[in-house]
Amino acid sequence: MSSADGTGEQLAFIRETVRRAKPRAARGVVLAERRPVARVLVDKGVLSLDQYFDYAVPEAMSEDAQPGVRVRVRFGGRVGAHGRREGGALHDGFVVERRDDSDYAGPLAPLARVLSPERVLTPKLLRLCRAVADRYAGTLADVLQLAVPPRHAGAEGEPSPRPLPPPSAPAPGSWERYAHGPGFLASLAGGHAPRAVWTALPGPEWPAEIARAVAATLAGGRGALVVLPDGRAVARVDAALRALLGEGRHAVLAAEAGPQERYRRWLSVSRGSVHAAVGTRAAVFAPVRDLGLVVVWSDGDSSHGDPNAPYPHVREVALLRAAEEGAAVLLGGVSMTVEAAQLLRSGWARPLAATRETVRQVAPRVRTVTEHDQARDGAARAARLPSVAWETAREALTRGPVLVQVPRRGYAPRLACGRCRETARCRACGGPLESPAADSALVCAWCGTEERDWHCAECGSFRLRASVVGVRRTAEELGKAFPSVPVRTSGRDAVLATVPGTPALVLATPGAEPVAEGPGYAAALLLDGWALLNRPDLRAGEETVRRWLTAAALVRPAGEGGTVVVVAEAAARPVQALVRWDPAGHAGVELDEREELRFPPVSRMASVTGSPRAVADLLGLLRLPAGADVLGPVPVAAFGAGGAREDGAERALVRVAPGQGAALAAALKAAQIARLALRGAETVRIRVDPTDIG
Repeated sequence: MSSADGTGEQLAFIRETVRRAKPRAARGVVLAERRPVARVLVDKGVLSLDQYFDYAVPEAMSEDAQPGVRVRVRFGGRVGAHGRREGGALHDGFVVERRDDSDYAGPLAPLARVLSPERVLTPKLLRLCRAVADRYAGTLADVLQLAVPPRHAGAEGEPSPRPLPPPSAPAPGSWERYAHGPGFLASLAGGHAPRAVWTALPGPEWPAEIARAVAATLAGGRGALVVLPDGRAVARVDAALRALLGEGRHAVLAAEAGPQERYRRWLSVSRGSVHAAVGTRAAVFAPVRDLGLVVVWSDGDSSHGDPNAPYPHVREVALLRAAEEGAAVLLGGVSMTVEAAQLLRSGWARPLAATRETVRQVAPRVRTVTEHDQARDGAARAARLPSVAWETAREALTRGPVLVQVPRRGYAPRLACGRCRETARCRACGGPLESPAADSALVCAWCGTEERDWHCAECGSFRLRASVVGVRRTAEELGKAFPSVPVRTSGRDAVLATVPGTPALVLATPGAEPVAEGPGYAAALLLDGWALLNRPDLRAGEETVRRWLTAAALVRPAGEGGTVVVVAEAAARPVQALVRWDPAGHAGVELDEREELRFPPVSRMASVTGSPRAVADLLGLLRLPAGADVLGPVPVAAFGAGGAREDGAERALVRVAPGQGAALAAALKAAQIARLALRGAETVRIRVDPTDIG
């Protein structure tokens, strides 16, 4: 053996000996006898610190400092001459592992405190959060803030009840309306993991159908998780589960319960007291034991996208989790997203839908009129409704409530030229003009400048028209047209869950439509359809179909007189999808177009938004996989406090081929770390697979 070889072996032996040497702690700390090192995830959320750190475990904390518990540690500072940690602030963290040795050869700082012996970070939850962080180019600490609710000592001190035995498998019930519905339930009850995209029929049965799918999963000895877009949907599924299974088999995880009560319910899931959880966005991380089914209702709803970094989407987290834990998947809704259509086309999931004959039996009649149609009487003109819509509402009000969907809240947010329909814009900044009240001057929505002498820059006309009439303005006008009928409104300021089944006009913005008691609405009017269709967004058509179908699904079947009137161009593809009640067909055509354009979900994409300098710095440091391309950067509108326009921001879109999403996320994360280290901390917002691409 040569001298060089011997030196190499010696160095390797020394490195291994140092690495395996018994860990040292600061002077005065008695180390735990067994596994004296705790590997800790420090809750700092800094990209460059997205790693684990080793701490010494004092003997007094050894019993409680187990993997999964919350701890306090001192982070930062330095080790002084006597081996004591000097400086550094206290931070929360999670113990992820107990070890016999450490990769760090110096003295380890001790754990400052074990906050609770409750093991809230299970190995499965840790793996899921790591996968989500990697997919979205974020940090594990940021994802854990979304996944694990804040601690409440009072809730932890309360014992959770003993779990109930599995229920009996439910009868198919209304699932028999779907060709493969009973077979899907039987597969769940048998402990299998079917994957389905469910096109739900219109009507009030879908909460009960979700409840039966959960019951079948519990009967098979596994757990279930249901994620819905809002508290009203959660309440409906909660009521359906109570009616089918009784009390004590599921927990509702929603913000409306309050922090302490929500944490108490979360603990009942974590401890295995209940094997089913129902909730909004954050519930997708609920630590359901032996997960057998994940249900996501209305996966196209914007509420499923988290507004906090790293901006994960419920659907993608659910799919990651189902793959990790071998669970069944049910993506359901009255509409269908392009992502769901892709899952069907790839064969990853199977369709769960009713026959066309069944759809015709339960869907309302849909009539189309254009906004150019003029009313034939004074009341209709006052309400700014085409005569067909006005007459439909008048007749339906003799039988029950009428739903009126208005795309915007408020009074009359946007105005246009009455002759050429060009948007009325501010002469100072180019922003859109609006009318805050009936007798007020026009005001710019961006800079707040009043405009008292407007004329159209395109045709010279001085005549204005309301291009999108808000809920309050529409309520005013309909109240004049139907003076003897009650008018109720539901929107962002006050969302109604239900309304009586008696005659009334119910005005709602998209997503805020209340459920009508009894057989449902007698009719629905979908106003200003062009305002939805003409939005400058890749998903404008898909989102319009979802909003229309969601409202129309609340209307009685055509055989019971239910009618929907949509005010939009009849030849538009989303309008035809509504008329035929064919969300799957519309999603398939949209997917074809995305394939031609190489846009998500066919490709993987990320948006990078910030100042021009920051965006340029990040793009310069980005090492993309082969075949990737960058679109932009282009200027984007940013809005500060009070809605004032802030110019100067830019956005670039980075696109890669299918199968390269992980490489894209890793490259973005590495470039962000390098940029922060070299250039400072100027903010750049990175969103992987953004749902809104204007």
